[in-house]
Amino acid sequence: MSVQAGIEMEAPTRGVVGVASTVLGAAIALAGIAWGANLFTLVGWNFLAEQFLAVVLGLAMALVYIVRPFRRTALPRTSVPWYDWVLAATSLGIGLYMGWSYPRMLGEFFNSPWHVVVVTWLLFLLVVEGLRRASGWSLVIVVLAFFFYALVGHMVGGDLQTRDVKINDMVVYLGLDTSGLFGLVLLIGVTVVIPFVFFGQLLSASGGASFFNDVSLALMGRFRGGAAKISIMASSLFGSINGIVVSNILATGVITIPMMKKSGFEPEHAAAVEASASNGGQLMPPVMGAVAFLMADFLQISYTEVAIAAAVPSLLYYLSLFIQADLEAAKGNILRVPAKEIPNLVKVFAKGWLFLLPFAVLVYALFWQNREPENAAIFACTAVVVIGFLFGYRVQRLTPRAVWDCLVRTGVSSADIIMISAAAGFIMGILQITGLGFALTVFLVNVGAGNIFLLLLIAAVLCIVLGMGMPTLGVYVLLAVLIVPALVEVGVTPMAAHMFILYLGMMSFVTPPVAIAAFFAANLAKANPMKTGWVAMRFSWTAYIVPFLFVFSPSLLLQSGSWFDTALSITTAAIGVWFVSAGMIGYGLCRMGLALRTASIIGGALLLVPLEMASWSTIANIVGCVLAAAVLLFEIAGRRGERALTREVAAE
Repeated sequence: MSVQAGIEMEAPTRGVVGVASTVLGAAIALAGIAWGANLFTLVGWNFLAEQFLAVVLGLAMALVYIVRPFRRTALPRTSVPWYDWVLAATSLGIGLYMGWSYPRMLGEFFNSPWHVVVVTWLLFLLVVEGLRRASGWSLVIVVLAFFFYALVGHMVGGDLQTRDVKINDMVVYLGLDTSGLFGLVLLIGVTVVIPFVFFGQLLSASGGASFFNDVSLALMGRFRGGAAKISIMASSLFGSINGIVVSNILATGVITIPMMKKSGFEPEHAAAVEASASNGGQLMPPVMGAVAFLMADFLQISYTEVAIAAAVPSLLYYLSLFIQADLEAAKGNILRVPAKEIPNLVKVFAKGWLFLLPFAVLVYALFWQNREPENAAIFACTAVVVIGFLFGYRVQRLTPRAVWDCLVRTGVSSADIIMISAAAGFIMGILQITGLGFALTVFLVNVGAGNIFLLLLIAAVLCIVLGMGMPTLGVYVLLAVLIVPALVEVGVTPMAAHMFILYLGMMSFVTPPVAIAAFFAANLAKANPMKTGWVAMRFSWTAYIVPFLFVFSPSLLLQSGSWFDTALSITTAAIGVWFVSAGMIGYGLCRMGLALRTASIIGGALLLVPLEMASWSTIANIVGCVLAAAVLLFEIAGRRGERALTREVAAE
């Protein structure tokens, strides 16, 4: 499995390869931005969305074949063999042909003449090979496994039996039907992802990313373990926009990981903090990652509702990270960042406060004007361009060349996402044409035997296993069509079901043995990769537990219950997070022994139980309060003892 899934491609900058990748990257970015800005409609160009997607897919495939070699390598490509030029030209040609001929080909769908069969077969093979080059073998294996099962599934007995579909009919369906390749996932991958990636690129080039790093440093640097808290804050801000975990680690980790190591954190702990914080950025409103917009379309609700539902779980996640970073620092006597390295907060805001305006524009357009996400992103991009050209931050300012470079980087980094979206479209199409989606739902429900908790455990394992080595967008789509219907069938609300698979699928990035985020952060920290993965799992523990809680208690998603009950559940959950974190680390107000750690974890876990979850929830909360109070009293006594011992040693 590839550990490079989700990384932005590095485009060559010289020679014919550089020119080709630059032109294709800019064309992809300009196409996505033009769609988001409704420019095609303004100039009177009327065409189907599928025609537009076909052209952009052709551009993305051509770019992948030019930039990504047959055998993966970490170095940028300097030359392209003749066969990759042929594959790139074929990809571009098929994309342009389908963009022009799609309405006619769709009309011939049921007859499937030879030229339609040939074109769709070529498209399928080019997408699969391009996917392998873009994201490695993991998602390719999943696509091919579904494809081959679709051919033999009608011979399988029991719940997993599918319809008999001829291979050519299936390939034509996948290549033409809107339930397949040119469906919702590819549409989101092109029209929503590209404007938001461009927004992130502009923000970085204009100095906005440096401003937010300085804000994090000014706010958190003065506290114990400040370097880790800076990492958590900076990664949550950048990851909310970026949505690509490994790119987030590479963007922020190069600064925060050395800072954490210098302040006294072990390399594995520094890498784990960065990996966990970057991974959680996808869950952080108001922007979140591209998956949130896809979820809104799946659920047929506004993005605002998704962001509101994600608010409490994401806050609990980052609260846990902050608490653990603080307690790790206290346990290891890790002090704050040196004062000379901490900028003045007033001066930082004086120089860069204007970079808050693009976020205000984005939030206003999304939440108050109910604009489409791509439109809101274009408004935010416009605000960044104006601020970047006129003001910038420190020595950074936007120039025409910098904007052009942002366009190219946007297109190049979006090409991988487009390939992943195309593969997800194939999976959804296979499930649709064969009836395998319904069969899997029946199978999972029967395996769960009507026991919702057992089904959730099965789903959680599947989420983490299927997500290993895959980028978040691919993980979410795969799980949304495989697992969500079964959860809804046994009574889980659709919002809770989708949030459940998003959280658990995302955790594959920090769960060994294929913990992509942890491995990349470990590489930056020169730490042991597997040990980093286990530490990152511990830092991210809330993301394994909270999804089970909000399935049984939608109040944690702000979906039901009175304000009082919701506030009480959130308060007890926050206190529970503190005690569980303290017990896991072995330090609260002082060092804890095994018995005190165990009591702290149990008491905190009982406080996490929402009141409306079950009839015994109130008793669980009361017992949790008693245990937590007892732990606190023992800690206060232990802290006094430590202070007395310190005074005695000092007196001697």
